[in-house]
Amino acid sequence: MSIIPALRSYVDARGLGSMLPQSIPRARVSEILGRAGREPVIWHAHRNNELLLGVVLRLLRRKLRVVFTRHGSYPPSRFTQWIGRWADALITLNPENASWMPMPSTVIPHGLDLTRFAPPLDRRVAWERLGLGGRRGIGVVGRVRVNKGQADFVDAIAPLIPKFPEWRAVLVGLAKGPDVPWAKSLQQKTGGRLTLAGDQKDVVPWYQGLSILVNPSHGESFGLTLIEGMATGCCVVASRLYHVPDLIEDGRTGYLFPGRDVKALGDLLQMLMREPHRAEEVGRNAAEAARARFGIDREARAITEVYARFGGVQPYSNDERAAAG
Repeated sequence: MSIIPALRSYVDARGLGSMLPQSIPRARVSEILGRAGREPVIWHAHRNNELLLGVVLRLLRRKLRVVFTRHGSYPPSRFTQWIGRWADALITLNPENASWMPMPSTVIPHGLDLTRFAPPLDRRVAWERLGLGGRRGIGVVGRVRVNKGQADFVDAIAPLIPKFPEWRAVLVGLAKGPDVPWAKSLQQKTGGRLTLAGDQKDVVPWYQGLSILVNPSHGESFGLTLIEGMATGCCVVASRLYHVPDLIEDGRTGYLFPGRDVKALGDLLQMLMREPHRAEEVGRNAAEAARARFGIDREARAITEVYARFGGVQPYSNDERAAAG
């Protein structure tokens, strides 16, 4: 959501759709068509349906240019590969994503509003404000579903919770449909000691309260929660997915384990729960690294450089980008 205001520091970026906050300047399709009849305009799509619409609009206005950011966590379908060829420029989030697409792309990782995602003044106080008891928190933040790996986290943490009574475990995120009873079954595995916090409108207090953030995902296009946790000073423990070592220096700004390896994850968590000073030190290193590497302005500048290839354009972005972010 913060990318549009960041882009506006460089170009006339606006949002399209009903999902955006009131503070985001909006554009209408009729306005885009009118403007593209007089001057170059960019349509920046983030989903296949948006890309299709942009391609159709380009047939009506030759000065319209279409940029497509592909966000998928897994190799794209043949349809996505085919429709992606129609974009004037392609953006991907990491080198693995780029290798999946049959056309060249510019790799631009996500960035954060570092004034919002920042370490708390006192993490123990931040944890107490969440009202879950104990002195320290460990958990997973993100949509609750099978491919996010919460079951691996629960299998790893369940035998540790009774051994470390000062720690509390939590899943923060939305569960929908069949994932709701699945989430409750995970809670039952811990004898009810796992808290299901559900969807949170503002997730920053949770990052600021957690000492250890676990990202056990089986697949990610980027993993925004990784850098959000780092920026807020969490000790991040993450699956060693293809691109993750580019984000986390194992042992210094976080810890990595082989994806789906519950024993390896459990061993790491036991070490950190037994020696919480290690988690604190790694969290401090992570926050410093995030401030140096993951600011939203870096992402905005890189996207603007892609726009600049088309010469003098006035870019538009839509609310699907905000939803994906």
